[in-house]
Amino acid sequence: MASSGSSLTKTLALLLGIASMGLAGFAVWIMLGPGQGKSSRSSSSASASNYSSNVPASNETRTPWVASAPGRVEPRTGLVRISAGSIGRVTALPVKLNDKVTEGQVLLVQEDKDARARLLGAEAQAAAAKRDRDATPATAGRENVNRAEDAVYNAERAVTAARMELDDLMLGDPRNNAQAITSARRRLSDAQERLRQDNATLNGLGSRTTLTAPNRVEAALAAARAEVMLADQAWDKTRLRAPAAGTILQLNTKVGETLAPSPEQVVIVLGDVSKLRVRAELDDTEISKVRLNQSVFVKSSSFPGQEFEGKVTEISPFMSIPRMSARGPRRPSDVEVLEVVVDLDGSVSLMPGMRADVFFR
Repeated sequence: MASSGSSLTKTLALLLGIASMGLAGFAVWIMLGPGQGKSSRSSSSASASNYSSNVPASNETRTPWVASAPGRVEPRTGLVRISAGSIGRVTALPVKLNDKVTEGQVLLVQEDKDARARLLGAEAQAAAAKRDRDATPATAGRENVNRAEDAVYNAERAVTAARMELDDLMLGDPRNNAQAITSARRRLSDAQERLRQDNATLNGLGSRTTLTAPNRVEAALAAARAEVMLADQAWDKTRLRAPAAGTILQLNTKVGETLAPSPEQVVIVLGDVSKLRVRAELDDTEISKVRLNQSVFVKSSSFPGQEFEGKVTEISPFMSIPRMSARGPRRPSDVEVLEVVVDLDGSVSLMPGMRADVFFR
């Protein structure tokens, strides 16, 4: 009996101790308040939402931004990717990274001995065919046409000669040939204008179907001149020229390498970096919030705390798949995006290729 009484006493004491601990914990909870019992994950989530929730309670003030989209910085002309036009070994590379180039400037030269020889041979054949035609009475009604075709051919040869001269000067030291290069540019421009005028005169004589058909020697001359044009184009493909003024951003070859035409083998990338823009991808749920000329600001993790102002200048007319990052195989549930181009104001410290986020006001 004494033993059972002692056990009962110990059990009652244990229950009273547990109850007292529970009351103490409840008292602490009351003192600290219910919010202090949340996890740190909830606290961090609240901190992360501070920026997005930075909207004044008053309806009189507009929200800072209504939509956002990831994007990538690029030159205002976009990235111009240039591939080789023919198969051949690189013999000259007169430009380097960060060089500023002008429209039409030679960026790369491939071996062109065969192309020059073919061009000289075609020109000789055309000259012989012209002598044969001149020694034969012209077809009635084609006298004016023959003269116009001769003028166009001579203007084309003048353009090629002026371009070769300019190329040779620019492949030398431009600092020593500045005046000569300026004169060569002027001669090339004059030759191109003359060619334009002569082509307009020839086209004004009527369509090919309404003109009198050429005789045998006139047709032979036309065929010979067509060979000259093909040879001229083959020679010109041994040069890579700048399609527009800009800065060399990538240079993926060196002298001695052999190049071949391929859209996947980009040799040179250039762009006009005097002004930059951002090409962003807007989710389909945000389309109604964006319009042309809308004010935006751009943020980049490379420049924390800075905002770059701009405005919407282009909105794609159709939806497309995202291209900012690899997403793996497409699924039916994948979201389509709308491409939006934003021009940045003034000179900014961003660089082409950087990722950035666009916030539409």
